[in-house]
Amino acid sequence: MSPLRIRTRTTRSGPVIELAGELDHDTAPEIRGLLPSLPIKHGQQLVVDLGGLTCCDSSGITVLIAARNIALAAHSTIVLAGVPDVVSRILRIVGLDQVLPTHPTAEAAEAAWMPPTG
Repeated sequence: MSPLRIRTRTTRSGPVIELAGELDHDTAPEIRGLLPSLPIKHGQQLVVDLGGLTCCDSSGITVLIAARNIALAAHSTIVLAGVPDVVSRILRIVGLDQVLPTHPTAEAAEAAWMPPTG
């Protein structure tokens, strides 16, 4: 078992959560508890960097849905970065690849963000 390591940072485009290790039944509650406290503002994006994940079960998928809901409630968007192949496959199977855009890296996601106009 690989413990989950969590690192958060804030960029001009919004908060970034970097996850490494196992996102599963045992570790998902920690992320779910963290989500409401993220400093995400209207029009920003939440980047969830999954590049360091070694495992993601259904509890982890539920966390990604919760993160999307938090972003939408803040009138913001969510993107995933560095999605491992095994997680990408799960996202395709359950159809979340249609609602969770992906980028190869967190830096690419940040570079692709466009501030709202108006």
